[in-house]
Amino acid sequence: MPGPARLIWLPEALADIQRLRQFIQPHNPTAARRAAQRIKAAAKRLQEYPVSGRLVKGLSEVRDLLIPFGSGNYVLRYRLVGPLVIIVHVWHSREDRSEDQS
Repeated sequence: MPGPARLIWLPEALADIQRLRQFIQPHNPTAARRAAQRIKAAAKRLQEYPVSGRLVKGLSEVRDLLIPFGSGNYVLRYRLVGPLVIIVHVWHSREDRSEDQS
C-alpha cells in the first residue's frame, strides 16, 4: 500500500492564503488565523485522501476541495500528478473570480 501523497504548494496558492488572511485580519485577527489553519489542515488531509475533492469539469486531474468557513466555503484547487498533490489556488466562494478561471 503506497504511503501518503506528497503535498506541494505553488507560490500562487501561498500568496492566496496570505491575501485571504490579510482581508480578514483588520476585522477579526482570530478568524484570520483560524481560516489559514483550516485551509492548511484540509490540504494536509489530501495527503491521505487525494481524490476527496470534486473533479473540475473540463480540466483533467484538477479538483476543488470545499472547506466550510463562516458564511461560505474556501475553495482549494489542486492537481494530482502521480504521487503529488499540487495546490494551485485558494479562494473564498464569495469572491468574484470572473477574471481568473485557473
